[in-house]
Amino acid sequence: MNKKASLIGIALKVALGFSLAASIPLQTAQAASGDGSLVGRLSSSDKSSLEGVEVTVRNPDTGFSRTVRADADGNYRFPFLPVGNYTVEARKDGATLGKLADVTVGLGTATTADVTLNLTNMDAIEVTGTRIITAVDVRSTESATNVTMAELDRLPVERDIMSVALLAPGLSKGDAGLCAGGNCGVSFGGSSIAENTVYINGLNVTDFYNRVGASSVPYAFYKEFQIKTGGYSVEFGRTTGGVINAVTRSGTNEFEFGTEIAWEPSSLQSSKTDRFRANGTPYIIGSYDEYDRTTATAYASGPIIQDKLFFFALYEARDFEKTNTDNSGNTLFQETSDDAFWGAKVDWQISDRHLLEFLAFSDEDDAVIDSFDFNYPQGAREDFKDRQFETNGGMNWAATYTGYLTNSLSMKVLYGENEREFARYSNNDLLCSRIRDRQEDIGQGDVGCTTTASVTERVDEREAARIDFEWELGSHLLRFGMDHEVNTSNHEQYYPGPDRLLYEVYTNEEERLENGFPWPVNAPYVRTRINEVDGEFETINRAYYLEDNWSITPTLVLNGGVRLEAFDNKNSDGDSYIKIDDMIAPRFGFSWDMRGDNRSKLFGNAGRYFLPVANVINIKQAGGFRDERTYYEFIQFDTVTENGVTFQRPRLGDQLGPVDNSQGDGSVGDLRGEVDADMDPVYQDELILGFQSMIDDTWSWGVRGIYRRLHNAIDDMEITSTGIVCDGEPLGAGFVMGNPGEPLTIYTDTNCDGENDGFVTIDTAQAGWAMFDEDGNYTGDVGYPEPKRTYKAIEFMIDRAWDDSWSMNATYTLSWNKGNAEGPVNSDTDFADAGRTEAFDNPWVNYGAYGYLPNDHRHQFKLRGAYALGEHWEFGATLGVQSGRPISARGECNPFDDTCFYSFFILNETTGEYELRGRGSEGETDWVYDLGANVTYRHSFSAADLSVKFAVYNLLNQERVTEVDDYLGSIPNGNSEYRIGTGYQSPRYGLLTLKLDF
Repeated sequence: MNKKASLIGIALKVALGFSLAASIPLQTAQAASGDGSLVGRLSSSDKSSLEGVEVTVRNPDTGFSRTVRADADGNYRFPFLPVGNYTVEARKDGATLGKLADVTVGLGTATTADVTLNLTNMDAIEVTGTRIITAVDVRSTESATNVTMAELDRLPVERDIMSVALLAPGLSKGDAGLCAGGNCGVSFGGSSIAENTVYINGLNVTDFYNRVGASSVPYAFYKEFQIKTGGYSVEFGRTTGGVINAVTRSGTNEFEFGTEIAWEPSSLQSSKTDRFRANGTPYIIGSYDEYDRTTATAYASGPIIQDKLFFFALYEARDFEKTNTDNSGNTLFQETSDDAFWGAKVDWQISDRHLLEFLAFSDEDDAVIDSFDFNYPQGAREDFKDRQFETNGGMNWAATYTGYLTNSLSMKVLYGENEREFARYSNNDLLCSRIRDRQEDIGQGDVGCTTTASVTERVDEREAARIDFEWELGSHLLRFGMDHEVNTSNHEQYYPGPDRLLYEVYTNEEERLENGFPWPVNAPYVRTRINEVDGEFETINRAYYLEDNWSITPTLVLNGGVRLEAFDNKNSDGDSYIKIDDMIAPRFGFSWDMRGDNRSKLFGNAGRYFLPVANVINIKQAGGFRDERTYYEFIQFDTVTENGVTFQRPRLGDQLGPVDNSQGDGSVGDLRGEVDADMDPVYQDELILGFQSMIDDTWSWGVRGIYRRLHNAIDDMEITSTGIVCDGEPLGAGFVMGNPGEPLTIYTDTNCDGENDGFVTIDTAQAGWAMFDEDGNYTGDVGYPEPKRTYKAIEFMIDRAWDDSWSMNATYTLSWNKGNAEGPVNSDTDFADAGRTEAFDNPWVNYGAYGYLPNDHRHQFKLRGAYALGEHWEFGATLGVQSGRPISARGECNPFDDTCFYSFFILNETTGEYELRGRGSEGETDWVYDLGANVTYRHSFSAADLSVKFAVYNLLNQERVTEVDDYLGSIPNGNSEYRIGTGYQSPRYGLLTLKLDF
């Protein structure tokens, strides 16, 4: 029997077995990605009086209501409820029991409303007790942090979704060098920033090109956030980091409109400190860096048809002006961007059993960046150099249907599209070709008016569809569904210039040119080159899931589920390049309400999570590659002036020989020799055990232990030996995508005739890299290290809920993040092409490299709180304290062969010996302290509510080192800039926000 098929069968049988085993009604906490649920229990001294009680939830803002019949024990459940405020009512035998409770349903969680009734006298019914529990969800096995916009209004939190996510324990900022614009990613539990997933109203908006960043909407468009840090349902996948889940605002029966102005002037920013080397030369000039950002938001919402059809619309005008120098202080950049954001949401309550919602927004942004020569000593802007254009973002929309088919069966269907456009080019790139003088001894390098390596234009479009069901069967709650995504990248990459050619002037070193044409030794020549990747690259991700939440007793819930995933990354011809299916992700959990009062729980879970292959791999490795080289006689350099800039252009003579396109003619080659035919996926196993309890109605606390282990990597390796030896020399295969440290199967030359004719399997744990003796004789192979990454942590949390007076949340995380592979991106070298890092380019890059990884921060303290002083004044603060990042000592070469690239070997120049320095062996950077504070004034007029908030970020103006240059090379005369700071905290800045809600 096929092993994978057998595992699937077992998982399905287990889940089905759960559904048939008992008959105690379940009230579980699971909720879909864009809504929440309400669960509870009615109790009475006369249990038989509960028979036939019907419970109704009613949203007073929209008129939406649903009614279910409580079971014989008084249990009731409302799944798939839109986030918002509800009134719980009941009736029996046609007689109303009145209002039982007012509740708030949060995103992705279950709110518990237990009510005690006196039903002995139907003429005098009374509610004798109500308990609303939101702080401890005793029926949930996952770990998550919910944050509402109401809470954020009271706190100094930066106005982006990643900053909101950082409020959760165990998360840290990613390396700013991995993404333009700084805070585009966070590390969840030791993962890299390229392993997370972001949802807005259930639509996946994660960047799928390299999985760094996501589409975004303005602060004022959001309603609530949920940050899932572990143990989440099989409904969620394609992540080995965490999930950021957000829902936007909606319209109600009240017509409302308002405006918000957020102003970040340069006058409220502290200057960066300029950094100088020991000899007085600058290495980071930042004192002229500043920006002015203003956003003006207007929104309107209300009913189109009372109690039926609602709208919410928002428009945000933006003005962003930024000035900064490069690190050397020789070039000044001035950036402007003023593209507006718009977003809208329409909700149609067709009936109490059928809902339809539509979301649309555009986050397209075009920036113009002018560059000038800059005189740093005088602080003077000088001659204009170039104008650059950059485009990001795009159009997004989703339609969602929710159907309450019966009292026990509900469904949700979503279809949507997510677009992210990227383009970067300059005027000089359009007008000028890149020209390089590479002549022996006299070459001057770049002599043209552009140094751009290539121009890139790309549009990434995701088509997402999913269907989710929830079905109560006695003591079991079955949840099952599927989701399907088609991620398409339309990518074009080429050399700058009107003819898309790179011009390079060389000195001939042989008697013939590379195309075989005879040419005198030492005679100059010009090589023009076309280097293009152009095509449509598609990846299909699909998954099916089945989950059973089984209430063994009223206080013990078991959760068991399985997710079956498949990834299919295709080349530009539409053929599969990397195809991995039958990925089985089992997940199991439990939650024990230890005292049976819905106020404390012991919980745990174990699960497996798979990570898809980013589209950058298809594009960079599996595109139609055109590489045409044409040779000409070199006459001389001519001086040309363009855009006020003087540069040189080669004058061409006769063409020398034929065009050489042997490296790529624009078609997709035979990729079987460049990718493992039996690729294994990247996945992570996770174990969590935790306890959470309420101290009283406002205070709660908890503790959680986490263990995560990453299995496998998909990365490129240089294979210099396939195991085939011809005339004493091993045959190589170049760079191949595979699983380092695992068997690699590729199509190659097996009979030494120069043609690929068969498959070979190389155990890259033992082979793949050819070794030679001092005389150049082949002596055998060595292999690659196995990728490893673990995360161990203990988290402590205490929380006091807001009660119109004050609130507080504090967490402490003690963690260890060790291994030899950070993940699909590499903070060591700021390399962000996910899955194409340098970590396994040769065996020596990661040789002896097991140690503390870049996202290891042993200690993390996070504190946030707010205090109301009377009716009008509120004060808020956030504090983040984090221990430093590990420091390594990296070299280039190694003691085993003459390969010099990256390694952890340091050459002792005195002895000629190499010393192996382990990863993270040189201590750590300084602790980082980040204090924010705000004051808010609120006043309600007869026609409007006014809010004025002034927030200061990094109040103490700390500029501590967050990253250093860890390249040492050799001792005692190694890199003089070793351990010099390359990244620092951003200086203090202020933000003034004015809101008027009518």
